[in-house]
Amino acid sequence: MSHAAPAWPAGFAVNPRATAPDRELIEAFRRVPVAHASDCMGRAVGGLGLRAYHGSPDMLMCGPALTVRVRPGDNLMIHKAMLMAEPGDVIVIDGAGDLTQAVIGGLMRTTALARHLGGFVVNGAVRDVAEWAEGEIPVYALGHVHRGPSKEGPGEVNVPLSCAGLMVAPGDLMLGDADGVVAIPAARLRSLLPEVLAHADKEARIRQSNQQGSADPERIDALLRAKGCPV
Repeated sequence: MSHAAPAWPAGFAVNPRATAPDRELIEAFRRVPVAHASDCMGRAVGGLGLRAYHGSPDMLMCGPALTVRVRPGDNLMIHKAMLMAEPGDVIVIDGAGDLTQAVIGGLMRTTALARHLGGFVVNGAVRDVAEWAEGEIPVYALGHVHRGPSKEGPGEVNVPLSCAGLMVAPGDLMLGDADGVVAIPAARLRSLLPEVLAHADKEARIRQSNQQGSADPERIDALLRAKGCPV
């Protein structure tokens, strides 16, 4: 006997949590700088305008995305997402970029810490900035405001969404550091890992050459000649 999908009211949906990437892949990417991942994915992906509110620039974020789309200024479905999340999950929230009402705050931070969540990325505003600045859990948002949210809905959990210019699907790997946030599609993780490791080796060689004052002028001249610039 088949079971029909639940008949959600208009604008509401709660979908199952996506399968997380393998733990060893997550741990391998925990050491990958966001800039390296971004470079290897074309240099045109990643969140725009997101600010780190967790205090320490050394804090890293690396975990599978549990996505939430909410009505601007409302956080009912964020609470539902947090109840569904597993330890290490990163809650990615599309609040339509609204900065007039915060959608997460200090009390939700306490819950997230108790549930060992991996962080938050908010296309919108946070509040209780001093509490987030204590660290312990990464949080990135477009801004902050003291005005709190409603809990009315509608909203959707575990749907593809856009967050601060970053396309995110449930189960994508969210990577964050002092440079910002990037989402790595789950299907891309295994092929991307050797690319970012090779990229790190390349940058290390260039850095060493620069430090020794022996930068290779031919590298830049070759690029200029390819553009038709005689050098």
